[in-house]
Formats: sequence, C-alpha cells, structure tokens
Amino acid sequence: MGTDALGRTERLELADQNLRDWEAVVLASSPDGIVLDRSAFYPGGGGQPADEGTLLWQGVETRIAGVRKGDDLYLIPAEDEPLPVPGTVVRAALADDRRSALMRTHSALHVLCGVVFRDFGALVTGGNMEPLVARMDFNLTEVPPGFKEAVEAACNSEVTADRRIDIRVLPRAEAFAIPDIIRTATNLVPESVQEVRIVDIVGLDCQADGGTHVASTKQIGRIRVAKIENKGKGFRRLRIAVEE
Repeated sequence: MGTDALGRTERLELADQNLRDWEAVVLASSPDGIVLDRSAFYPGGGGQPADEGTLLWQGVETRIAGVRKGDDLYLIPAEDEPLPVPGTVVRAALADDRRSALMRTHSALHVLCGVVFRDFGALVTGGNMEPLVARMDFNLTEVPPGFKEAVEAACNSEVTADRRIDIRVLPRAEAFAIPDIIRTATNLVPESVQEVRIVDIVGLDCQADGGTHVASTKQIGRIRVAKIENKGKGFRRLRIAVEE
C-alpha cells in the first residue's frame, strides 16, 4: 500500500489524486496491455474498480478500458484500438467523471465504516463499489430499531462537518501502532508490505487503504442508506447511494 511504483511504472495517483492528464513514454505495448513509465490510472483494489481513459499520440486516440496489475501496470486497450509502439510519447487522460465519482464513493464508504465502528462497534467483512453506489458488509449481530435512519443521519452529519481527509505513508510498525488501524475483520495488508498508506478522515476514521479519495467529507455529497440486507447470522450488508 505504500509503494509509489508497480513494476516499471511510477504511480502518480498515490501522490496526486486530482491529476487527470499527464505525459508518459510507452515501455511495452500489446493487445493484452500497454505499459507506461508513469501513470495515474488506479489499477483497482480494496473494492474500488480500475480507472478508464484515453491515450493520445501522433493524432491517434487509444481508449483504455481497464487496468491490470502484474509484474508491470498494464493499461488494457479497448478491443481493436490502435496501439502505440514502445518509445512513443503519449498524453494520457483519465475519464474524469468516473474517477471523481469513485473518489466520492470510496470516501463515503470510509465515513460509513467510521460511523458503524464508532456507534455500533462492528468491523467490515467485505465491500464493493461502482460510481456513486456501493455496499459494505459488517459483522453486526443485531440491528436495533431505527438503525438505518440513525446510520444515514450520522453519516451526513460527518459530511456536513467537512472533515479533512489526509493521506500519508508510514513504516509498517508505526502504522500498526495506531489503534484500530485495521477496520476489517481480517487484516488484508500482506506481511511483505513494509510501508502502509493511511487514509485519515480526521476525527472519525483512520485506516490502511490504497484507494483514491476526495480532500474532505463535504466533497462527498449526501449519503443515502438505500437498503440493509441480512447476509447470515451476525452479518449485515448496507447498500448506499451517493447523491448531490
């Protein structure tokens, strides 16, 4: 979570989540993936889908439909798109509306996680998101009367509070010394990760996370708890929508 490169690609989005276009050099290219020397395409992880976008080069546009992590960071071209050869200088651009919506959604899930942990002591057992809709699962044994309304009101109170969202990278030992830094029922940070990226909604939620986020809770918009589902004994799924 703390590395600023994947294979030969410098990961620009970890330092600047608002970066939407940049220049890069193609290192490798095939229908299975294009490798750049520097990229702000989020490759997916932690429930957040990969970015989409375009590469512009020599008057040609290549649509990027996804990203794959391997020994390098591979940008997946849409079917039958033209491929720039290695050494080509390209102008890369993210699909801005999609990335911005995913940032709002991911931050909304952290608000939800912080509220449910603070008010009900429940840990996360799973989660997933698409732009402006998401779900999060909790090891919640009981759902008290008015739970849905109380969680929604508390989440939107945190949005209105305009809490700052800070991101920093810490050595593993220092990160794990922070109380409750892991908000999932199972620690998902591999032992091999020696630098841990921390996302801190100041005063509410601080946890290890590799995704992209807005700068403050007010930028999320309104959080609506759309549905609560029973996923078996002691487990509840909360579905949310992020609105203007």
